[in-house]
Amino acid sequence: MKTKPSVLGILGGLGPMATVYFYEMLTRHTLVSCDQEHIDIIINSRSSTPDRTAFILGKSNKNPFDIMSADAKRLVTFGADVLAIPCNTAHYFYDSLNSEIDVPILNMIEETVLFAQKRCKKVGILATSGTIDTNTYQRVCDEHSLEYAVPNAEQQADIMSVIYDDIKKGKPADMNKFNNVVNALKADGCERMILGCTELSLIKRDEKLSSFYIDSMEVLAKNAIEMFGRTAIGFDD
Repeated sequence: MKTKPSVLGILGGLGPMATVYFYEMLTRHTLVSCDQEHIDIIINSRSSTPDRTAFILGKSNKNPFDIMSADAKRLVTFGADVLAIPCNTAHYFYDSLNSEIDVPILNMIEETVLFAQKRCKKVGILATSGTIDTNTYQRVCDEHSLEYAVPNAEQQADIMSVIYDDIKKGKPADMNKFNNVVNALKADGCERMILGCTELSLIKRDEKLSSFYIDSMEVLAKNAIEMFGRTAIGFDD
């Protein structure tokens, strides 16, 4: 691969509003003096991709991988030489996708954990049950010696309700449910909180949450901007 790639492909639609926000984030946080200095981007937003969590948890036999793989290959055919997937749960398929695609795929999970490791000793993980139950973040935290805590079953049900009953339906997040889970993880010694679902990234935006919350989508956007040789501005530290 060239030292500086030239076209970013976004494998999106997982969900659609998160894809919109990711594109906005890339544009808003790149230091430029004119349109032509922005990153060239190709966006695939296939909202009809089967639900990742439902498949991972065995609640659906509709495997999203074949669609994701075909769309990733289309992005490469159209000229993308780096891919980004603004969906944490979809990273369950990261290794399989990586083995089928001839260009690098940014690893949202890995980079978010590395970001957290530099800023705290113990982190709380807020994500879909598909991400939590498959130890997607926990495994990477273990690899990098970062302590973590996840919600208990009742708390996880509340997070899923916020994601699926509120955000994915275009409704305001139930912040009582959200804050109750956060406070429980704080009480367990968590010094920062990973927003490990891109729907939760929308809560950070809409509710203007502090840098206590490590937004996985912000980490992905910052890494993409810098990988393309641009300067990222305005992100939380």
